[in-house]
Amino acid sequence: MLPFSAAADRNKDAILTTLKPILEGHRKLLEIGSGNGQHAVHMTAAIPGLVWQCSDLDENIEGIAIRLELEGDERTPPPLALDVSVSQWPLPARDDADAFDVMYTANTLHIMSFNHVEHFFARATETLHGQDGILCVYGPLKYGGKYTTPSNEAFDAQLKSWDPVSGIRDFEALDTLARKAGLVFDADHAMPANNQLVIWKRPG
Repeated sequence: MLPFSAAADRNKDAILTTLKPILEGHRKLLEIGSGNGQHAVHMTAAIPGLVWQCSDLDENIEGIAIRLELEGDERTPPPLALDVSVSQWPLPARDDADAFDVMYTANTLHIMSFNHVEHFFARATETLHGQDGILCVYGPLKYGGKYTTPSNEAFDAQLKSWDPVSGIRDFEALDTLARKAGLVFDADHAMPANNQLVIWKRPG
């Protein structure tokens, strides 16, 4: 039986509705932390022409590969083993013809350490190709140190009880990292279940 994420299944249509016009004209997306590949299969079925490259930690690759083999197509290539904490990701350079013009991640930044979040943004500028490269981050956020809802505050406490280095991130901290990486804030979309979808772009 294929691994299944109820959260990924619940949020896939809302994310697709928001992402689809944003991704128009883009050709190759790198997903960081693909889980079990549900978003890759769902999004590529609805966005013709977009190649969706899954990646995750090595221990999750087998499950993703099985899903993509059964439900994917030529636009969902085999997943990459990728650890955001390493100093150089095993990817084409941004000036390579096969480079990525979109990076996307969902529900990952609050389950990794902030040091790993810093690596994530630093590698974005090395990964995104062209002046239309975009970075898309989905998940819960704080603003000015404040939670958007009591349920997010409770969720943050739960995360920290599991792992003290995890936790819901401040938008301002992420935006600072994005700017250091040469990206500019473009949009912040409110999503269901107290989540956000934030878009940064390489400046034109």
